Amino acid sequence: MNEKDLRSIIEQVLAEMNAGGAKGAETCCGTAAPAEAACQVEDGCIPDITEIDIRKQYLVKDPENGEAYAELKMNAPCRLGIGKAGARYNTLPQLEFRAAHSAAQDAVFNDVDAEFVEKMGLWTVQTQCDSKDTYLTRPDLGRKLSPEAVETIKAKCKKNPTVQIYVADGLSSAAVAANIGDLLPALMQGLQSYKIDVGTPFFVKYGRVGVMDEVSEITGADVTCTLIGERPGLITAESMSAYIAYKATIGMPEARRTVVSNIHRAGTIPAEAGAHIAEIIKIMLEKKASGTDLKL
Repeated sequence: MNEKDLRSIIEQVLAEMNAGGAKGAETCCGTAAPAEAACQVEDGCIPDITEIDIRKQYLVKDPENGEAYAELKMNAPCRLGIGKAGARYNTLPQLEFRAAHSAAQDAVFNDVDAEFVEKMGLWTVQTQCDSKDTYLTRPDLGRKLSPEAVETIKAKCKKNPTVQIYVADGLSSAAVAANIGDLLPALMQGLQSYKIDVGTPFFVKYGRVGVMDEVSEITGADVTCTLIGERPGLITAESMSAYIAYKATIGMPEARRTVVSNIHRAGTIPAEAGAHIAEIIKIMLEKKASGTDLKL
């Protein structure tokens, strides 16, 4: 396929996108694209479809009660009312779906940037997983710290803190990069405002939720909190959760964990989540309980 044919295909796709409701979208250069120029492609510059807010995207032609349906869509970022061409998706929703799928794959398979971890003032330990492939195929090893990690935590962490916080990559490196910069400082500040003693925060590579039980036993913390990247979906690849437990022990039931989920810019924003988690931890310490035993 030569350059002329490729340009023709791109112009056709952009024309269909414009007809399907992408009018007024911004170009990657940051300026609004006029309707008459929407199908014109400059070298190296096409609209970024990942910037489209799908809550505002309603592509059904000649709808009944279209305004009411579009208003309902604003309550949740669901892929509804996206129209179809025969039995298939329109071009724009199909491209959005593929972009979201690619973002999810990147979030799972990429590692958290080591420079970012260092910038956040965290040092790194690793579970018994020796690679991303092992992590994905052996969840049990992601729940156990390596012998080196155990010794490092014993050497570097404050002994018997009231609260021990750590960050884990989990199934989304993108979640860590997008949220921890606001979430961790907000959480630390919230706990300090309650005058709660906090241990030494660190980062766990290839970590599953269950590794918090071992961290709890090693540090002797009253409450252990892990901030971990969640399995990405096709709405966002940046969702993070906080799993919190009072006096966590290895082998304890999952019902003893309290979870704050859906932490990302389009859900519970990180700074607000940090303040909320700090409040939950305060209540846990007062009631000496977590999970289903904690009555909030």
